[in-house]
Amino acid sequence: MAASIGIVGCGSIGQALLLAAQSGAMAVTIAGVTSRGESKAKDFLATLRQPPPYLDRGQLIARSDLVIETAGGHVVPELAEETFAAGKDLMVISIGALLDHPEIIEQSRKTGCRLLAPSGAIAGLDGIKSACTGQVDHVRMVSRKPPQALEGAPYLVEREISLSGLDHESELFHGSAREACRGFPANLNVSAAVSLAGIGPDRTQVKIVAVPGLERNCHDIEVKGEFGLLNIHIENIPSENPRTGKLTAMSIIRSVNDAFDTVGIGT
Repeated sequence: MAASIGIVGCGSIGQALLLAAQSGAMAVTIAGVTSRGESKAKDFLATLRQPPPYLDRGQLIARSDLVIETAGGHVVPELAEETFAAGKDLMVISIGALLDHPEIIEQSRKTGCRLLAPSGAIAGLDGIKSACTGQVDHVRMVSRKPPQALEGAPYLVEREISLSGLDHESELFHGSAREACRGFPANLNVSAAVSLAGIGPDRTQVKIVAVPGLERNCHDIEVKGEFGLLNIHIENIPSENPRTGKLTAMSIIRSVNDAFDTVGIGT
C-alpha cells in the first residue's frame, strides 16, 4: 500500500503537489486536503480526475503518514504540535517559522517523529551541510527579486517603503537570516534553509535587492571555510505566485518521494 500524505494549504504549492500526484510524479496517495480557503480549495479539487477528500485538520493528520504544510508560517507551530502528538511526520515548507519556534525541532527529536524541510527554491544545501562540519569563516547570501515579489513584506510596510514605480536596482535589507525571515516571511525561506543547514540564523548574512524588470528570483550564496570556497548561483522562474519559484514545488515533489524511498543519494 502506498504511503499517504495530507496537504495543509491549497495555494500554488498545494495545487502543484495535487497535480503531481495525479500525474504519477509522486508515488503516494493523497489522504486529504485542508485549507483556510475551503471554498477555493474545493473548487480546485473538483477539477481533478480523482479528487482526494477535503478534511478538517484532525482528520487529515489521523489519515496521513506524512503531513505537508504549504499554508504559511503562521500555521506551523500549532500544526507541528498536533502532528507530533499524533505520532505522525511533518514536512514544513515555511522553514522560516522554525527560526522563531526552535521548540518544533526539539519536539521532533523528543517524539521521534520526523521533521522534514525541503531545499525549496535553493540549491547546494548538501555542500553547505558538509562544509559546516568543519570551520567556516562566513556564509553570505544575496537575493535579487522583482519589486512585485517583495511588495507587502512586513519589513517594507513597517518602514512605509513602497516599491511602486521603482526604476533602479535598490538594496532593501542587509542583516542576519533571522532578521530577513521576520521581515520578508513570504520571500526568504531560502535563507532559513541555508542558515539551518549551515552556521545558524544569526551568523548567516543576507542581502535583499529589488531589481525592476527582473524576470527571475535570483540567489547567490558564498561559503568560505577550511574546505575552500563554495559559490552557488540560482535563477528561479516564478510560479503563478511571484513570491514562489517553480523550483520550490519541484523540490517538494522530490522530497516527498525521497521520504518514502529506501535509497538516499547525496548528503
